[in-house]
Amino acid sequence: MNIFRKEHADNLLLEDKHFERSLTAKDLIALGIGAVIGTGIFILPGTVAATEAGPGISLSFLIAAVVCILSAMCYAEFASAIPVAGSAYSYGNIVYGEAVGWVLGWALVLEYMLAVAAGAAGFSSYLQSFLKSFNLALPQAISGPMDIKHGVYFDIVAITAILLVCVLLSRGLRTSVKINNVAVFIKIAIVLLFIAVSLFFIKPANYHPFLPYKFSGVLKGATTVFFAYLGFDVVSASAAEVKNPQKNMPKGIIGTLSIVTVLYILVSLVLTGMVKYTKLNVANPVAYALVQVHQSWLAQLLSLGILLGMATMMVTMIYSSSRLVYAMARDGLLPHFLAKLDEKHNSPQGALWLVGIIIALAGGVFSVNQLANLVNFGTLLAFAFVSFGVIPLRKRTDLVNEGYKVPLFPFIPILSGLAAVFMLTRLSGEMWLVAGIWFLIGIAIYFSYGYWHSQLNDKQ
Repeated sequence: MNIFRKEHADNLLLEDKHFERSLTAKDLIALGIGAVIGTGIFILPGTVAATEAGPGISLSFLIAAVVCILSAMCYAEFASAIPVAGSAYSYGNIVYGEAVGWVLGWALVLEYMLAVAAGAAGFSSYLQSFLKSFNLALPQAISGPMDIKHGVYFDIVAITAILLVCVLLSRGLRTSVKINNVAVFIKIAIVLLFIAVSLFFIKPANYHPFLPYKFSGVLKGATTVFFAYLGFDVVSASAAEVKNPQKNMPKGIIGTLSIVTVLYILVSLVLTGMVKYTKLNVANPVAYALVQVHQSWLAQLLSLGILLGMATMMVTMIYSSSRLVYAMARDGLLPHFLAKLDEKHNSPQGALWLVGIIIALAGGVFSVNQLANLVNFGTLLAFAFVSFGVIPLRKRTDLVNEGYKVPLFPFIPILSGLAAVFMLTRLSGEMWLVAGIWFLIGIAIYFSYGYWHSQLNDKQ
């Protein structure tokens, strides 16, 4: 039994040739921003400033961005050298071997699906709160996560939102991308409007002291806000559908992080300048700050930005989840019907709807907190393997990369991998335990089904 047998990139490129290459660098950046910027931009800068970093929260976002950009550069080189569907799963399969690729794929299934389910639950909670201001409310039985003692059975809004996204994605990538691009444009416009208006209400005195918790507080804050950047890696899942991937994939990945970093830092600076950081430990610090300076109209408009943020995240993550499941089925590790593309839209309908139904069930029954605790483990594990994987990738003479390459090789890949490992050590013991159970299930599936049905069995 050879669990470290490696797939050849040419085979995967041949399998993925049926996808239509229609995405541009601009589309990729919109997908990335759609995945990364959600409610975090309106919540984390305030709460972390109040409890950990003070006005120095802007430095926390900068440090976290540096860590993410290191990983982004490694992803960009892989996406340029191996422009196939499946992101870290496919990369791992090619440079480490099938078993490692499967583990990374299984980790990303955990990340993507739970992220969408958590986002849908949050979308429902926020939308229902917004509707209550107009005296509109859903029947209690279908208004939230399962709580039988209080007569609540499932969250109809979360389930409906996920299924509607699946319907949109089933119509083909071009239609989905156009709608996503418009939504992301509106979301960024709202964030920029907040920044522009807030500039007139900044009081320099609020920046003193700039580091009330010393620089150690800034570092602690960086560990917390690091998770606000997660999601940029989903851009690499779309490689099989990108025009000129050697040029556009690096632009999409690094461009996403650059824009998001600037927005996070600017929001942090104006927020802590408007209101003293000690007052920002509230559920919605941005709205609170706007009310304090008598700009309630903008606080209401931010509601649209928050809802759009959650909606675009669901579009991007469900799309990426379906492409990941497609890639694993393409290689025989999951049932083959999940890799079948429909003739009309060139999309894996089986993978899309399987993913959608599972996410809808999770989002409709479990709460945001129950789901969100596990989202980050899979991402950091993938970061570590992809970062270290650049080293064996460079040694492969059969993989010709005429596009982007990580600078300062091998220093940056090693530093990036170590940073991801450090972040993994910061996660709770409970999260490691639940993730361990998840991986045991994944390993059982691999040895009972995946290994024996793998297409590599026919190529040995």
